[in-house]
Amino acid sequence: MNIQVILDFLKELKANNNREWFAAHKDSYLEAKKNFEELVTILIPKLGEFDEEVKYLTPSECIYRIYRDVRFSPDKSPYKTYFGAYMAPCGGRKSILGGYYVHLEAGSCMLGGGIYCPEPDALKKIRLSVYENYDELEEILNDPQFVSVFGKMYSDESLKKAPAGFPADFKGMEYLKFKHFLASHFLTDSAVLKEDLTVYAPKVFKALRPFNRFFNEVLEENG
Repeated sequence: MNIQVILDFLKELKANNNREWFAAHKDSYLEAKKNFEELVTILIPKLGEFDEEVKYLTPSECIYRIYRDVRFSPDKSPYKTYFGAYMAPCGGRKSILGGYYVHLEAGSCMLGGGIYCPEPDALKKIRLSVYENYDELEEILNDPQFVSVFGKMYSDESLKKAPAGFPADFKGMEYLKFKHFLASHFLTDSAVLKEDLTVYAPKVFKALRPFNRFFNEVLEENG
């Protein structure tokens, strides 16, 4: 497995995001894809050592296609400029549950997870759980290991007002306004190349396990 091969291809793809270039460099794409698949193949059983719900996933269930759906996007670039894989219980990349996300992109590598864009019914359940179990969530978010690896939970979209049905003076209102419940650990390209991701990534993801568990419990209980 060679991470340099992956980043080199993605850097070139970002500068030449068109079908003609991609077709002419199909062999380079396949080599990069093979290396990323090897990374995910190694990571799955390692994550399964502390999260049994992901140990039986296959790489094909977790890895996203590089081809973009441009039908409704003003950006008509045909290819994603990153490789991504989501290792989550009950379906990998198609799961509604919190899992572990690997994102390799030249200049923007990241390890993270949590809940992204939950359906309205799931979002209501999550908000109720945050409200009823706020002390538990706060303990998870304030854990020194979580803070040192991820900093804090965040959402790139939030309500402007308190969601209906909750008291406006609730001390965790910031979180009730969230539309996503995410944690990210960003890495420079040099750090990605320096570290052995098959060792480094599982350590990062282990710190994410209680965070994912908090949200998954309410989603699994309610189906």
